[in-house]
Amino acid sequence: MLAEAPLFEGVFLGGFECACHRLADGRRLDVLAATRHDELVAEDYGRLRKIGMTACRDGLPWPLVERAGRFDFTRFAPMVRAARRHGIDVIWDLMRFGWPDDVDPFSAAFPARFGRYASTFARWLSMETDRPVIVAPVSEMSSLARAGGDVRRLNPFAAARGVELKAQLVRATIEAIEGVRLVIPGARFVQPEPVIHIVDSKAHGRTSEHVESENLLQYQAWEMLVGRVWPSLGGHPRYLDIVGVDFDAGSQLTDGGATIERDDVRYRPFAKMLLDVWRRYDRPMIVSKTGSAGAERGPWLRYVSGQCIAALRRGCELHGVTLYPIVDHGEASGGEARASVVGRSDEGLWGHADEAGHREPDGDLLSVLIRETPRLEASRATMLRGRIESSDAETTGEG
Repeated sequence: MLAEAPLFEGVFLGGFECACHRLADGRRLDVLAATRHDELVAEDYGRLRKIGMTACRDGLPWPLVERAGRFDFTRFAPMVRAARRHGIDVIWDLMRFGWPDDVDPFSAAFPARFGRYASTFARWLSMETDRPVIVAPVSEMSSLARAGGDVRRLNPFAAARGVELKAQLVRATIEAIEGVRLVIPGARFVQPEPVIHIVDSKAHGRTSEHVESENLLQYQAWEMLVGRVWPSLGGHPRYLDIVGVDFDAGSQLTDGGATIERDDVRYRPFAKMLLDVWRRYDRPMIVSKTGSAGAERGPWLRYVSGQCIAALRRGCELHGVTLYPIVDHGEASGGEARASVVGRSDEGLWGHADEAGHREPDGDLLSVLIRETPRLEASRATMLRGRIESSDAETTGEG
């Protein structure tokens, strides 16, 4: 019998922001420091455990580890030890929009350079913990390619080079996966990408075919990774392990860029978007990033959870939902992590830490999370049982 088990014991994951890219004025973000998560990681992981979360997304961002070709993981050892102590499984982000200062992301050496970091990380991690290893090599290739390669909103601040940058990120992802697998053959990999839905506003003279092509671009990074598009990059299905889907209130737009609200008849149910991705790739999935701000935090999670349950009931192999950001970041964090750069300051389940390290939770969001957890876990268990029964039927010739 094929054993089907959830990727994570709990169904909700916490998402810690670890962005560390260069800003246009030359400053480098360090959101782990700005939120004090690196300082309070043991307390933060303990908070996860107290509400039933057994996993999270966290990061060892490349430019914070490698400087002038030398690797120093000292700052991140407490993070790994805290995860081990609290029984937290971590999805490790290695590139969250940034790279070392001496690296050119358009250079031929870039993919191998990142692969070297990934393999070095794997060797270090294997000596620090025996917990399952899950890695997200490059976070949101599509977002970085557009913002940094096409419209100069993010490093490397290029224009009309988005596809070129995306191809480089795919090459780098492949190198990273190969590097980690050489050290830890059983490692798992998450490829987080935003899912979108664009509709024709009829106001910009675009054809329906043009709008549809814009919608299909959301799959391009995954398509490159599996080798369906631009096969010379080296893509192959073995490089798409766990599909990560990022989804928030800004994920559905008109072709003119206006946000489509959930009460709009043109709004596409998130369950259908999940099923689109699952049917396209037939891989294990997680919601790798979702959340809202202010008073919308609770209602948003209630909506997303309900849609995930609907997708699970239709067979989608969805293993978890990442609540992001799990702690507030933004202007109240001070320093370089400003709201205009990395988000608002009222998005997290927990707020900014006070002098004693205490973070106050958002009561409404916490209540929704507690109510939705057993519902989502039950639906996930039913989905997994269905997969076992289907596998058994095929094995005995009944299917």
